[in-house]
Amino acid sequence: MLWDLKKVFLKEDEVRNAEYDLDLHELSFNGGTPFKTPVKVSATAVNRAGVVDLAVTAKFDYTAPCDRCGEETITPFVSSFNHTVVQSLVGENESDYIEAPDFVIELDAAVTADILLELPAKHLCKEDCKGLCPKCGKNLNTGECGCDLRETDPRLEVLKSLLD
Repeated sequence: MLWDLKKVFLKEDEVRNAEYDLDLHELSFNGGTPFKTPVKVSATAVNRAGVVDLAVTAKFDYTAPCDRCGEETITPFVSSFNHTVVQSLVGENESDYIEAPDFVIELDAAVTADILLELPAKHLCKEDCKGLCPKCGKNLNTGECGCDLRETDPRLEVLKSLLD
């Protein structure tokens, strides 16, 4: 969404709001497409003493397989982001600002980048997920599998014979 902020830039204390659905269902991330439903975006741009502050809230469901057991889970997220919008960038901290040389910003790109940076590196179905049995592959969250996991390293067999 191209968002024209010319009125906000030119008038102090001017406020502009936007609410819309951002469709990211085709976005590939970590080998999958985690956004099955649209992202609900709410944005506010405010001119405070000649500087435009952008506040964005994104509500979305993140769908991904659990990193331990592989079960697909849906996790709701509500993320808030703040940026300063400037007409031109000068200096070394250019990544702290969004540039709008013609008073227009690409809001979808900014929101998508913020969401991707906010996502967790590890996705679990629940905090105490037991994962899969390393021998048979059974999901241990649904019950024990009965495999004997007390295998000893063959290099230590000699030491085990000393204990017998």
